[in-house]
Amino acid sequence: MKRSTFLKRWTMTVSVILHAVLLVTVYVMQGMIFPYLRFTGLVPLILPVVSTGTAVYQGSVAGGVVGIFAGILCDISFNEPVGVFTVLLTITGLLVGAAADTVMARGFATFFMSCTAVLAISAIAQMFPLMFFEHVPPMPLLIAALRQTGYSLIYAFPIWLFVRALGNRAQRVSPIGRPL
Repeated sequence: MKRSTFLKRWTMTVSVILHAVLLVTVYVMQGMIFPYLRFTGLVPLILPVVSTGTAVYQGSVAGGVVGIFAGILCDISFNEPVGVFTVLLTITGLLVGAAADTVMARGFATFFMSCTAVLAISAIAQMFPLMFFEHVPPMPLLIAALRQTGYSLIYAFPIWLFVRALGNRAQRVSPIGRPL
């Protein structure tokens, strides 16, 4: 009995470590590699894809927790006002995860639609300071937000492979250590 509990906790610990490695890897790619892959001046935003994928495949709790850390890393990466992405990605992780737990099927189509929505919301959140403090007209900002969302979605498929694999791994053991 104790050996079984130990193995379940070990599996859960490995799952948490793998999520942390994925987040740090995506953060490093977003901050150090993607600025050199600009497309018409746009840099892809991929940390929200990780939190959304986790929410789709593992539910609201995991989506919210990964959303907190992905949001903190986004705030650090983009020098945004403190906490904007932290709050945004936590809330979207919780909402997408709750929808995945109740009404949405877990699959690539759901992942892709959820990522599209979260990336669009993230791009719009990035444009608010420009619109309200710099008085930039909203139409060019909306066009840039749509282009950034499309460019970021290109990287959703490779990330989907990882979050789906981590989700399948996490489904083998529930957060409290009992098999599902």
